[in-house]
Amino acid sequence: MALDFAAGCIGGAAGVLVGHPFDTVKVRLQVQNVDKPLYRGTIHCFQSIIRQESVLGLYKGIGSPMMGLAFINAIVFGVQGNAMRKLGRDTPLNQFLAGASAGAIQCVIACPMELAKTRMQLQGLGEKKSKRKLYKNSMDCLVRIYRREGIRGINRGMVTTIMRETPGFGVYFLSYDMFTRSLSCEPEDPYIVLKLLFAGGMSGISSWLSTYPVDVIKSRLQADGVGGVYQYSGIMDCVRQSLKKEGWRVFTRGLTSTLLRAFPVNATTFATVTLFLMYMREGEECSMQDSEQQAVQLQPLQTQTQTSSI
Repeated sequence: MALDFAAGCIGGAAGVLVGHPFDTVKVRLQVQNVDKPLYRGTIHCFQSIIRQESVLGLYKGIGSPMMGLAFINAIVFGVQGNAMRKLGRDTPLNQFLAGASAGAIQCVIACPMELAKTRMQLQGLGEKKSKRKLYKNSMDCLVRIYRREGIRGINRGMVTTIMRETPGFGVYFLSYDMFTRSLSCEPEDPYIVLKLLFAGGMSGISSWLSTYPVDVIKSRLQADGVGGVYQYSGIMDCVRQSLKKEGWRVFTRGLTSTLLRAFPVNATTFATVTLFLMYMREGEECSMQDSEQQAVQLQPLQTQTQTSSI
């Protein structure tokens, strides 16, 4: 189990570095005002952020996921691995259930982390250097929200996070298992890394497609209240207002940048986790074999010693 946690931690950190710029674009597109949109689409959003805020603008709010996602992935892969061992049989249903349980448990950390990330990503829109920063960093953001709104404030969007993460992680692990089986990912395969990258990337895309509309509502609820103005009274009110103003297409806002991000992030994460576990377990097996050989070699010596002493 400790190996599962360590592998998840390393894989999570690698995934954050690769995917955070795409996440910033996704959030900006999801929450922008439809009456006065700042961005025409994914590419225009990328170009505008780089031109107006420099490349560093794409990495706004990275502190929160870098601190949290490594730990979250450690929990996710640790819980999923342990759940599979408890469930016993490696079946598609058990893969889904183990993934779903891992997704639900990590929401306790994921929700406040994503709240801070969202607020930081929306800070200083169109400015290279924000003239007036509301939050110094992700931790300061959470502290300020807690002082103003209490524990309920830092858990804003918790219900939608659970609604997204529970089935999302179930699909995530189920699809990865299906892709790796169909691609015959074996340790001795010379193309193992490429196959793992493809399986991980496609599982990430499958997971996001299964729950993306919920993510749009979650982002809007977590962005609500920036500047002290609240638009939504709850989940259903957010859904109603969004549908009334923007139609069903509102649930696909930012989807392009999300899928562009999903493939490299999850390819990196899953490949890193799988290869780490593979090599670490190989090392453990080799050390066990060496100790067994030493024990076998010692037995004749012990027999000879006992015979000579008699």
